[in-house]
Amino acid sequence: MGYFLLFLAILSWSFVGILVKTAGVMVDSATITFARFSLGIVFLGILLFWRDKKLRIRLNHKWIWIGALGKSCNYYFENLALSSGYSYGNILIGPIQTVILLLLSAFYFKEHVSKRGWAAAAVCIMGVLFISWNGQPIGQIVSGSGLTTFLFVLAAVGTSFHVLSQKVLIQSMDSENMNFSVFFWCSLLMALPLPFQAHATGSFNLWSAGALVLLGLITGLSFNWYAKAMRKVSFSVLILFGNSSVLFSILWSYLFFHEPITLYIIGGAALFIAGLMLLNWPLKHAKLRKSTQA
Repeated sequence: MGYFLLFLAILSWSFVGILVKTAGVMVDSATITFARFSLGIVFLGILLFWRDKKLRIRLNHKWIWIGALGKSCNYYFENLALSSGYSYGNILIGPIQTVILLLLSAFYFKEHVSKRGWAAAAVCIMGVLFISWNGQPIGQIVSGSGLTTFLFVLAAVGTSFHVLSQKVLIQSMDSENMNFSVFFWCSLLMALPLPFQAHATGSFNLWSAGALVLLGLITGLSFNWYAKAMRKVSFSVLILFGNSSVLFSILWSYLFFHEPITLYIIGGAALFIAGLMLLNWPLKHAKLRKSTQA
């Protein structure tokens, strides 16, 4: 069951890019962001009510708000970037987030970061630069893809603070209640820009409406699928499967939208997958060895 839940979470995340592009045919990025959260808490709320027969929204915890602000920025800027760029563009968020969390660990939390950690960060950055460059002239990067990459950087900053909030909140809350509270406040925050930004980008169609519903389902349930899988699947499998979402995203973008996949994209993806594996795999095994010796 653990492998199935892991596959379900990774597969669903890989579809986010094409679902956002599909929904963007009908509505703007701000509406997509609001729909991801509001529909997400509907699906998550049904799950919680079925399990606990009640719903509880936490308010009096600063990390709830830090997580809500971070995740709101993540989805807002990610959807904005996806609307103007390629559907596989959000593969940049993972490696950028990794680098940001390493920098926060080293310079804000004053934690030790090994040489291997810095080397992994450098490899991740090289991969991001390869994908952002994609063989284009410098002028075209500055005027076009450079701005899109910057939006993904902002999205990665947001999700980094969401990850930090999860690390704190999971000590006192289960993942379902934690996500329900965070995503509830996210939906209210993302309702604020709707009067100024919301507009139809095209006529109503079932494909776009279905994409919005699926994005809500992914937002509401995929994090819980992944959390449950982590308890049942070995860490090495998590690393391999987790990074495979990048390859799926690239594949879907080619199959569904016929977007150009160049050697720069493939090479960049390979670089930051290697960087993420270099960072995580040895560190986890070291922790496992320590725990078995204790």
